[in-house]
Amino acid sequence: MKLKIISISFLTLLVVFGYQESIKLPDGFVYVKQIIPDLDIELRYYSANNFVGDTIDGYNANVLILTKETAEALKKVQHDLQEQNLCLQVYDGYRPQRAVNHFMRWAKDLNDTINKQQFYPDVEKRYLFREEYIATRSGHSRGSTVDLTIIDGITSEPLDMGSPYDFFGKESWVNHADLTDVQKANRKLLQEVMLKHNFRNYAKEWWHFTLRWEPFPETYFDFEVE
Repeated sequence: MKLKIISISFLTLLVVFGYQESIKLPDGFVYVKQIIPDLDIELRYYSANNFVGDTIDGYNANVLILTKETAEALKKVQHDLQEQNLCLQVYDGYRPQRAVNHFMRWAKDLNDTINKQQFYPDVEKRYLFREEYIATRSGHSRGSTVDLTIIDGITSEPLDMGSPYDFFGKESWVNHADLTDVQKANRKLLQEVMLKHNFRNYAKEWWHFTLRWEPFPETYFDFEVE
């Protein structure tokens, strides 16, 4: 009987067993769990639950990396929400440039529409660049931008924000008019608590925030998420 040998890198073992702190990050970056241990992290680009329908290049683990200043500001947001029995759930943080390149390649393949109905039902894929849903660079690659929502602290269920994360359409605009009172209130809560702690929003994505006075405003990084 032949033995099957499985090769696992030392780096992978570190991630599996939770020793992210042993992996050297660029100066100014941190693993956010070291600062907010109870933060709920669900990196969508480390899964197939995204508009591409596959794991994205550069995402090798479900670990959130941000600049130290951003992580510390996010901790204050988490604290405020927990006083209301609510918590943050983060979908994305630092994003390698190679991931953005992956999005660009995908957008040019007009035959690959596996998740169109879920994420961009009313937008033709050939118009994703024109309508700025896909770009050649992302603020996420500077390390101070986060995509997130609020979840119930007891049930861990996300609050109803009126559209899914990464939905390409006007339904995702922060001030979209066609929302229920509950959805409007939930978006208002998220916007206000993030603004309070020096995050600025992006008007066309209710989940997208960037730290004011970010430490690397002109630098786009490409180290992997692991």
